Amino acid sequence: MNSDKIYFKNREVAAYRLLDILPIDSMKLEDWTVISSSYGGFEIAKIIANALNGKYDIMFSEKIFAPNNEFCEIAVVTEHEEVLIHEELVKAFDISLDYVYARSKQVYEESITQRVSRFRHGEKIEKLENKNVLIVDEGINTGLTMMACIKTAINLKAKSISVATPILPTASIPTIESIADDLYFVKKLDHFVSINFYYDSLDDVSFEDIEKINKG
Repeated sequence: MNSDKIYFKNREVAAYRLLDILPIDSMKLEDWTVISSSYGGFEIAKIIANALNGKYDIMFSEKIFAPNNEFCEIAVVTEHEEVLIHEELVKAFDISLDYVYARSKQVYEESITQRVSRFRHGEKIEKLENKNVLIVDEGINTGLTMMACIKTAINLKAKSISVATPILPTASIPTIESIADDLYFVKKLDHFVSINFYYDSLDDVSFEDIEKINKG
């Protein structure tokens, strides 16, 4: 077995591993809103929010891929229409910003607004002004989605923004730490494969799944 390899049994175990490293006692002295940056992180967000006696939610977003390459992620758009662009890839593939923004608008209108409508009856994520926000996920790959969520929280005037994730690439740490107040993680890896590589069980999570978790 690769010595760099780490397994979490499932998302629930990963959540409790995060709770072990979070300063829970001091955090409980303040009000926290825990936000998942993906469907996969929603169960983790709920467990951590319950431990903090705080609220939890999800930041809906959608990835934008390069033309003719459905695997090359070049941007992310969030439910507040914040667009974060992977500038190096866009330049490398000579993709116009007009394409990125046009595609982001299309994805926002055709996909994100429908999910927001179903999940919160049309309301965007609650106002974060003067609130402490903890953004969580099951893991971080490129960091583009997480950075888009952080950017959205900043523009929503959050008082503080922290990030918590079970596992992430070492290379992503400086970028996240440059704009987040705190970053908590269980494991960092220099040679990162993919998030599901480090879980024994990591089933796909659908929109219907997070609706059930939210109601449960």
